Amino acid sequence: MKLARTLFGFHAVLARLRADPKSVQEVFLDEARDDARARDLVKLAEAAGVRLMRVSTQRIDGMQGGGRHQGVLARVELLAMPKTLDDLLDEVSGPPMLLVLDGVTDPHNLGACLRVADAAGVHAVVAPKDRAAGINATVSKVASGAAESVPYYMVTNLARTLDELKERNIWIVGTDERAQSTIYEAELPEAVAWVLGAEGEGMRRLTRERCDLLVKIPMLGSVASLNVSVASGVCLFESVRRRLADR
Repeated sequence: MKLARTLFGFHAVLARLRADPKSVQEVFLDEARDDARARDLVKLAEAAGVRLMRVSTQRIDGMQGGGRHQGVLARVELLAMPKTLDDLLDEVSGPPMLLVLDGVTDPHNLGACLRVADAAGVHAVVAPKDRAAGINATVSKVASGAAESVPYYMVTNLARTLDELKERNIWIVGTDERAQSTIYEAELPEAVAWVLGAEGEGMRRLTRERCDLLVKIPMLGSVASLNVSVASGVCLFESVRRRLADR
């Protein structure tokens, strides 16, 4: 039997039903919901032949642990991903774009980063095992389906992984408020691994030392920093903008 995990929230469950309905084992829907999103979900599940059960909110609370599930929960199979980052990079055609998160331990931030990464076409998100959130139901809900589509690798030694990326001619570009150049002034390579640290703490010293280039996001208002998912979006889409312009 294939390993299963739980998804909750309409975005996450609907995204999986649309992308890979065969991987959805069963769906539980609040019996009190009869709005447009609930009806869409029922239609998708029925069209895919997925078992759907109308149950009480209390039952879904018990299955999910009382979180904000919006009245929908699904049991799904784990999707097959390349086993290692090396395996994935061997399959990438064209310049890779990666997102490296050093110290992002909040599942809501991780979920938002995965959603941004998916939108920007990132090939994978990388994080250290000792200072990172893992994929769970909260991450999947916030990611709105991106936790199922973007490979997420938790590595034992982040500094060594960054060195290995350099051997593949992937530039390591870190964000640091002390950097001399902004992301708009710097020459950015096409093959890039963007490195962001946790809000407030930033990158660890060893991670910072591995960066080929440090850039900053210009802050023109009164706040000193951005949430890591917002900063990720700014950086990743600057790479996207340049790639599109080159084409």
